[in-house]
Amino acid sequence: MPLPADTVRLYVDGKVHDDWESYEVDSDLLIPADAWRVALVRREAGLPDAVKPGARIELRVGDDMVIAGRIDDVSIEVSKGGVRIDIAGRDGAAVLIDCSSPIFVGQMVSLQDVVAKVVRPLGVDGKIDIRADGARLREKINVEPGDSAWETLSNAAEANGLWPWFDPDGTLVVGGPDYEAAPVATLVIRSSGEGNNALRLGRRRSISGRYSEVTVLGQRRGTHLDEGRHNLRATEKDTGVDWHRPRITVDYEADSEAVCRSRALKLLADSRLKGMTLQALVAGHRIVAPGEANDGKLWTPGQRVRVISEPHGIDDIFFLMARRFTGGRNEGQRTHLTLKEDRAWVIEAHPHKKNHRLGKNAAPLQILDISKGAAQ
Repeated sequence: MPLPADTVRLYVDGKVHDDWESYEVDSDLLIPADAWRVALVRREAGLPDAVKPGARIELRVGDDMVIAGRIDDVSIEVSKGGVRIDIAGRDGAAVLIDCSSPIFVGQMVSLQDVVAKVVRPLGVDGKIDIRADGARLREKINVEPGDSAWETLSNAAEANGLWPWFDPDGTLVVGGPDYEAAPVATLVIRSSGEGNNALRLGRRRSISGRYSEVTVLGQRRGTHLDEGRHNLRATEKDTGVDWHRPRITVDYEADSEAVCRSRALKLLADSRLKGMTLQALVAGHRIVAPGEANDGKLWTPGQRVRVISEPHGIDDIFFLMARRFTGGRNEGQRTHLTLKEDRAWVIEAHPHKKNHRLGKNAAPLQILDISKGAAQ
């Protein structure tokens, strides 16, 4: 059994539940909503009335918050061996993924407007931390009917070279990776076993999705002040691929050669991200770094980790893209880490210009309240 200080606790309506048959807690920077699942086996099928789909929860490891969100599903299965109850949910991003964005009559909206007009009405009432300078916040994007609230938010963030996610305490963060942060720990695998602190370490390298060069073709619409161009292009090469694997992409949002070049570099970075993955398994849910400031902190996506593995010939710093906590009554606490090449995850400032109608019906930014049939 885990030490009491590291017990995984689920708080619902002021009451705590902590005796799990098994549990999983996932967090991935590339997947919008962090997810969790707990299971318990008991003799009776009854649950407190507060434990129901839609209920607000806090999931903690000891006293440290891991997820603030809501319950999605409650399943009860009765068998000869007893009653198994599975409870699952997601963090604050869930409602933004599931629900539609308000309908915009105007096509353009700032990042601040998205937060005020799209995120807040859906119940995201916690702290919002926008980590960008003022110039970026003046960037605009297009919003279309039918988009989910998450699409609207992520498009607004990407137009500013940023990405949204929820911190464990429920704070909505719009920012990017911090590649200047010091590594929080060192994972060691040596053939002699000396200093080893990872239970398992695997490396997967793949050529699928890797390209020797990427060419982006773009265009610019003509206006009464400027002629359109249909021959915009830029090509960037990846020296890490030593044989000919070209990729040509048509991007109608690339309206200058500079944007074409930026998109080509972003696509190459994405391909490098897919090309190598480290999967590590460690004991417990906390970083063990005696004497260091990070000792005892929970593993969290966005951290940088040094990896030393003699069998793999690795001694380098990697970026923690995802982690999964697992454990339960008959198994020890484990943390599964997904590590990617450091500095390979690049967020590019890129507008999202979906096809939309322009003309006499185009209007300044408005948000329609469908229930009232009037613009707000």
